[in-house]
Amino acid sequence: MTTETGGRQPRRSWLARLSPQNEIDLGEAALPRGLIDDAVAHLGLSPVSWAIELSARVVERIVAEVPPLGGSPAAVEMLRRGNDATTVRALSRLMDSPAAVPPVGEATLEGIREFVRRAIPLERVLQGVRIGHAATTEAFLRACTELVDPRVAVEEVTAVSRELFSYVDDLSDAMIRTYLAEHEAWSTSAAAARAGLVRSLVSDAASVDIDEASHVLGYNLRRTHEAVVLWSDSPHAGSTLQAAAIEVLRARGAAATLTVPVAAGRLWAWGAVSAEGTAGNSSLAALAPVLSEGRLRVAFGTPGAGAAGFARSHDEARRAERVQRLRGEAGGDGRVTTAYADVAPVALLANDLDAAGGFVRRELGALAEPGAATEALRTTLFHYLDAERSLVEVARRLHVARATVTYRVKRAQEVLGHDLEDRRFRLHAALALAEELGDAVLLPRTPPP
Repeated sequence: MTTETGGRQPRRSWLARLSPQNEIDLGEAALPRGLIDDAVAHLGLSPVSWAIELSARVVERIVAEVPPLGGSPAAVEMLRRGNDATTVRALSRLMDSPAAVPPVGEATLEGIREFVRRAIPLERVLQGVRIGHAATTEAFLRACTELVDPRVAVEEVTAVSRELFSYVDDLSDAMIRTYLAEHEAWSTSAAAARAGLVRSLVSDAASVDIDEASHVLGYNLRRTHEAVVLWSDSPHAGSTLQAAAIEVLRARGAAATLTVPVAAGRLWAWGAVSAEGTAGNSSLAALAPVLSEGRLRVAFGTPGAGAAGFARSHDEARRAERVQRLRGEAGGDGRVTTAYADVAPVALLANDLDAAGGFVRRELGALAEPGAATEALRTTLFHYLDAERSLVEVARRLHVARATVTYRVKRAQEVLGHDLEDRRFRLHAALALAEELGDAVLLPRTPPP
């Protein structure tokens, strides 16, 4: 019997018949292309595609059940890379094939280093391993019962379960040793001291000696600060993010800056600005194309004085970041910068996204339904209420004729089924949420797998 592995008979021939549920582009796998090609050469195209599809589902489950293991698109991509490696390695072990991927290769080591630097406890990491093992084992055993002769299925399921348990046991031991070694090295570094001090400041500024912290950080905490959060989809954007953070804060008028990498593709930063405030958004116009080209995003807090202002501005920047991420996930407008001052009401209203979505759909009724025509009605009505019913101002904002504004407002009121003055505050709030977050509040959220 020949297989996709170049004529070699695998120890378990049923594994060669594994196939993904959907069409898989292995070029989009998180593993480097060279490792994917080696795996296909040893294990076969269809089984490897099945493993990569399974890995993507497993990572979704891990991030849903242990959110700290995610944290940013780049961090999730790094997690995917490590999980792709372990899943393909499990397939290789069951097929008794030459190892296409090392048991604890660079992809896994990279993820462990990331977890250590983000101060994620070892027990959380192992929780993710257990969740991944359970989901992966379940998928292999289900496939076994479907593809193996029923007369030997029980024996085969037992053998596969035993081998996968042994594999994960070995993997966990190796990961624990690596984590502890990385943790020991990191905990004694200056970078760890800075990161730990900053985390203490943003969580409980009152408990920190401000002058001593200023000395350690090389940044005067008694000044006025504007906080920013920068992130990228690339897990290897560290130096780019740091350079961009400094450039952005200088453009805002910062006399001194502090940058702290907190996750793959994610960075916190602060700039010491004048007590009168920052230079304004106009100074960022020239930076927007550079940020966009580098696939970077920036969220700003409002300036705050002293250690308390340092922490408050950071909290606001993270809230603005969340709004921008939700906007992006819902297919938003692709803005590269978001200031908390511009989205504060939406950020607060969307603190509980499920509740906010229910509120929006109840208040808007049929006006929350999908479609370009309904979206135009919502947008026009939002600006109409926002502009205190000025047809001229709405026409200017939306670049349409006044008659178009009049028609849309009238039609929106008909769809709502009540006068605009009825529940006006709630209506305006619901429209604001829909305008900023789109499908994130207009459509019921799908629970994680």
